[in-house]
Amino acid sequence: HKAGYILKQILSAVAYMHEKNIVHRDLKPENMLVENKSKTKDGVEEINIKIIDFGTCNFYKKNENLSLKVGSPYYIAPEVLKKKYNEKSDIWSCGVILYVLLVGYPPFISNSTPELLKKVEQGIYSLD
Repeated sequence: HKAGYILKQILSAVAYMHEKNIVHRDLKPENMLVENKSKTKDGVEEINIKIIDFGTCNFYKKNENLSLKVGSPYYIAPEVLKKKYNEKSDIWSCGVILYVLLVGYPPFISNSTPELLKKVEQGIYSLD
């Protein structure tokens, strides 16, 4: 339930950015702030998620691909590695964030960045 609560806020922010034709390109937990609000009457803690670090973001045009390879290895979309992607690469990153929230570790794991990126590109992940 908590993971869904968090992801709903992230997706809401991403939808807002995409409505403004902005792609973030480096969504990851490290680029999010958590604002603690108060507890509700039933004792549930309310939080607000804030997306930060727009250093790699860019404006995009509908039906045009981006080609600059940017992003963090654990959260990067395979299309970004192929240098032919659009704003939906942010949605891939959201999926990886959800995976981490639910499982506790990223889906693609390796001791080296090149091997990690190869696993991302091929979609080879582990789930115990």
